[in-house]
Amino acid sequence: MPPPARRRLPPAARLAPRTFRSYLPRSHRTYSCVHCRAHLARHEELISKSFQGSHGRAYLFNSVVNVGCGPAEQRLLLTGLHSVADIFCQSCKTTLGWKYEQAFESSQKYKEGKFIIEMSHMVKENGWD
Repeated sequence: MPPPARRRLPPAARLAPRTFRSYLPRSHRTYSCVHCRAHLARHEELISKSFQGSHGRAYLFNSVVNVGCGPAEQRLLLTGLHSVADIFCQSCKTTLGWKYEQAFESSQKYKEGKFIIEMSHMVKENGWD
């Protein structure tokens, strides 16, 4: 006896729903991962738009959500030696930027515990009009 015919589902039905660890309120302007649309940060957490990432412009945030953190390593950046850890989207695993773990120059201490996300990896959502 032949096996029963398999019913093909439309493409939208085949995609597994994505569940993010944190959802930011819809009433707030937010930044999301450009690759999977996981929420990353509220606009209110933005500190500066004047940063340079590995691949272009980047923003400095006070806090972020839905990101994982790799091991810290020392890197010589444009502003001096820092201990940084790469951060990645928890949903799609794309490297987004880094977290400043330690700054070795006193003028750079304000960056400690803050996050860099490169512009090429995020999109603005909710109420930017």
